[in-house]
This record gives sequence, C-alpha cells and structure tokens, in this order.
Amino acid sequence: MENVEESTNEMEEEVGKVMEQARELQEAGAGLISMISNDEQSLRLKASSLDSSIRHLRSSITTVLSQKLLDPKLADKLEEDLQTAICIITDGDAAGFLPANAQGWYLKMFLGPISVRASRKEIQLKAKEEYNSYRDRTALMFILFPLILLILRSWIWEGCLPAFPVQLYEAWLLFLNTGLALRENILRANGSDIRPWWIYHHYFAMATALVSLTWEIKGQPNCGQKQRGVELFLQWAMMQGAALLLLNRYQRRRLYTRISLGKSNSMNVARRETTGVDCQLWVLCPILFVMQGFEAYVGLLLLKTAFARVVTEWQIIFCGIILVILAVGNFINTAQTLMAKSRFKGTIKKSKSRRELY
Repeated sequence: MENVEESTNEMEEEVGKVMEQARELQEAGAGLISMISNDEQSLRLKASSLDSSIRHLRSSITTVLSQKLLDPKLADKLEEDLQTAICIITDGDAAGFLPANAQGWYLKMFLGPISVRASRKEIQLKAKEEYNSYRDRTALMFILFPLILLILRSWIWEGCLPAFPVQLYEAWLLFLNTGLALRENILRANGSDIRPWWIYHHYFAMATALVSLTWEIKGQPNCGQKQRGVELFLQWAMMQGAALLLLNRYQRRRLYTRISLGKSNSMNVARRETTGVDCQLWVLCPILFVMQGFEAYVGLLLLKTAFARVVTEWQIIFCGIILVILAVGNFINTAQTLMAKSRFKGTIKKSKSRRELY
C-alpha cells in the first residue's frame, strides 16, 4: 500500500514538474517571439526607408540628367552603384524585410487574404526550385500527351480523334495553367521579376482550355477536314513542349551565371543576361518565333474554319481569337526582352570602357 502511495506521489510530482516546465517554455517562447517581432519590425522600417531612398535617388538622377545638370558618365556610375546596392539587399537575407509586392486578385481568389510572403530565404528558394521542376515535368508532358494522341489517331482511330481523349488533354491544360499561374504569382509576391505578360498568358490559356472543354469534337463524315484545327493545335503543343525544354535549360544556366557574378537576384525567373549562353539564345529565338507564328496560324485557321461554315461553334471563334492574341503578345514580349538584353549589354560595354580609361 505504501509503495502505491509513493508511486502516486512521485507521479504527481513528475506531472507538476512537467506543468511547470510547460509554463516556463511558453513564457520563454512568448518572450522570444515578442523580441523577434520587435526586431523584425525595426528591420522592416529600415528596409522600407532604404528602398524609398533608392527610388528617390534614381528618380533624382533621371531628373537632373534630363536637365543636363549632371555628367552622363557620372550618372552611369551612380546608377550602376545603386543597382549593386539593390542586388545586395534583394539577394541576401534582408530581402524578406523589403516591402512585399501586392498579391493580386488571383491569389486572393484561391487563398483568400493569406500572405504567401516567405521571410526566410531558403523557403523562397525552395519555392523557386519547385517551380523549375514543375516546368520541366510539364514540358515533357507537353510533348508526350499530344504525340500519343496523334499516334493513336493514325494507328488505331483511323484518322479521327474521339472526343474524350482530346477533352482529357484540354482538362490537363486547364490544370497546368492554373498551377503555373498560382506558382508565378507566389514567386512575384516573394520578389521575382517575372514579366506580367507571362502570367496573363496563363489566364488566357486557362480561358481557352475551359472553353475548349465545351467544344464538341466533330467526327465522320469529313473527319479530317473538321479536325484539321485540332491536329494542328496538337502539333503546335509538341513544338511548345520542345521549346519549353530548351527555354528552361537556357534560363537556368543564365540565371546561375548571373547569380555567381552578383548581377541577379536568386528569386528571378527571367532577367537580361550578359555572359556564357549567347549561342544558345541564337538557337532558341528562331524556335520561339516559329512557334509563335505557328500559333497565330492555328488561330487564323480556326477562324477561317468558322467563317467558312465548316464548323460553326462559337468556341472555335473564341479559341481562334485567343490564340492570335497569345501569339502577338508572346512575340512582342520576346522582342522586348531581346531589345532590353541588347541595351543592357551596351551599358555594360560602356561601363567597361569607362573603367579602362580611368
């Protein structure tokens, strides 16, 4: 009996010690979080002040230079120093304390008012790596999915695609573009410099895939003529998959080179490059322009099919218009990127020449 009482007393003492340790741990954790929160708020204010100062200085340099009150060589040097300062704070641990980009309606629609801004750099980089891996996987699917459909069309389905496999592919495209838009909006909220057009591109592609799901795939008679637009679209999708594989590889090598040179933020997806991969660029650009031209051709063919009353559903007109818009937008943004790259390389050359003179 005494042993039982002793055991009970010991258990009560142990439970009491555990309760006391839990309270102490809670108090210590609350104090630490409070201290970290205060320090974090102080760093956020400093980062916001520094960001405002950099913006003000860049605006002042532009204004004074336009009034011809500042030597252009000195203006270039000051601008280059400010760019270096931006790279220091955006590619280091201080990046998490900079003012966050607006999340936009798309993230709010899916996630509500929850912030997706990561304060730790390793979490941001993990999101970026996951995005790159997702793009690599989907690029392979872009090639394999339509290739399998076209092979089955020729060997098994006697030149006439059934509706279900095509609609399954369109549902996958809807899922793909929804996922890419989510990931890219999250990356932008964490400081990435993705061009807004490429996110809008996913919105257009989502609308096209959604409308295509309601599109009745025509069969016999004259199946080949009625499905000509579908066949060309699948061929274009294969080209896009091949181009995406090259583009992903090119952008990764370029970004790693720029990060190692201290000229780019590790959260960036597509920035102007200066070294190491120009030969790949000259191979990639013609492929991109051909693919964009083919995309416009497929869109115009769909419109021609509708206006010639071969197939008259409104979905064909809608998809044709969207494909033409996407082709034009992709061409304009690709051309702008190339022109920006050319201007940036010119600035770097002038900067090098100036340093050599001194």
